[in-house]
Amino acid sequence: MKTFDAEAFAAEWIDAFNARDLFRILDHYGDAIELVSPIYREFTGGATDRLSGKPALADYFGTALALYPELHFTLLDVAKGTRSLCLRYLSNIGDRHAIECFEFGPDGKASRVLCHYQLAA
Repeated sequence: MKTFDAEAFAAEWIDAFNARDLFRILDHYGDAIELVSPIYREFTGGATDRLSGKPALADYFGTALALYPELHFTLLDVAKGTRSLCLRYLSNIGDRHAIECFEFGPDGKASRVLCHYQLAA
């Protein structure tokens, strides 16, 4: 894996979402991305929690940005592994904490992402 600055990746990822810039967002992900998320399960009506490939990710994120024009993330923590990175952030949608864990391919792009969300209080 390419050497990268975890804090810079996290700041750029958050900033890309807050700027609502789909092309910048997608630049963080490899073409064969796999994403697993309970929010994606809601988008599919419970059919699946997993998407594969950048076109599917673009559809998902594009739809989410359109549905939630006020979406805003606040970065709280960054944890770096040897081939992975986890971000903890606050989403203003539902005021809940989220943790996304990114595994990276040799190109330095996310190849797999596992999304976790705070349970309702």
